[in-house]
Amino acid sequence: MSATTPAGTDAVGLPGPLVGADWVAGRLGKEGLVLFDASVGARRGGAPHIPGARPFDLDGDLSDHTSAVPHTMPGTQELTEALRALGVHDTDTVVVYDAQGVYSSARAWWMLRAMGFDRAAVLDGGLPAWTAAGHPVDDGPAAYDGPRGTFTARPRSGLIVDADTVAAALAEPRAAVLDARTRERYAGTAPEPRPGLRGGHMPGSVSLPFGELQHDGGRMRPADELRTAFRTAAGDREQLYFSCGSGVTACVLALGATLAGYDRLAVYDGSWSEWGLPSERPVATGADEGDSS
Repeated sequence: MSATTPAGTDAVGLPGPLVGADWVAGRLGKEGLVLFDASVGARRGGAPHIPGARPFDLDGDLSDHTSAVPHTMPGTQELTEALRALGVHDTDTVVVYDAQGVYSSARAWWMLRAMGFDRAAVLDGGLPAWTAAGHPVDDGPAAYDGPRGTFTARPRSGLIVDADTVAAALAEPRAAVLDARTRERYAGTAPEPRPGLRGGHMPGSVSLPFGELQHDGGRMRPADELRTAFRTAAGDREQLYFSCGSGVTACVLALGATLAGYDRLAVYDGSWSEWGLPSERPVATGADEGDSS
C-alpha cells in the first residue's frame, strides 16, 4: 500500500446486501473489512463475538437519546463522529451481524444506506449461523480502540421518514405501509412491550411480521419467496414504507424488500413507539383484510 493510500482501501467486494458466514470467515481480518456487532437489549455488547468485531451500539451512541422515542436516527454529524471513532473509512466494506439472527443488524445496515454508504451487508443468520458453521468466537464484549476513520455521512433523503410522511403514504393508493410487528400486536390483541402505548395499528397499514421473511434460525428466505410475501402484502404497489415497534425490525422488511428487488423503500423512524402514543393519530384494531389467520 502506498503512503498516499488511506487505511481501509477497497480490498473487499460484496456480492450483495446479504452475505453468509463462510463468506465472512474467508475474509476475516482482511484489510478494508469492518465487522460490526449490532446486538441490542440483553444481548447488547456482543459477548461472545466474532473475532475483530466492533460494537455498533444502537442502544448507545448510534441512536439519538435526545428523542422521546427509542432507536431514533442520530444526526448527520453525530453519526459521522461515532463511525469515525469506530475506525470506519469511506473505502471500507462493512458487514453487520447480531446475536439473534437477522434482527437489529438490519437497522445498522439501513442507517448506513440512509447516510449514503452502500458498501455494507448483513450477515445472514447472524451469530447463531456463524457458530453453527463452526467458526470461532472471542469471549467478552466487542470493542475497538484503534485509529480513527475517515467516514463521512452523505444523507439520502427519503430513506428515513417521519409520522407526517407515513400519514400521507397511508392515503396514497400507490404506496403501502407494512407493519413488521407480530400479527397479535398489529391487531391489538397482545400488549405492547413499551408502557403507555395504545394497542393496534395505523389504519390502512398491512401486517407483515418480520419473522415471516425468515427461516427458523434467523436466515432470510430466498428472493422468490420474499417477492411472494411482499406481493401478497402490498399487491402491485412499489413504494413501500416500513414500521415496527421502534424502527428496528422495520429494517428487516427493508432488507427483505431489497433482496426481493424493490427499490422505493422507506423506514418510519418513530414507528409504533411514536404513533402509538396517546395523540390524535388514528389507531385501528383487528386483523387486516389480507390476514386469514
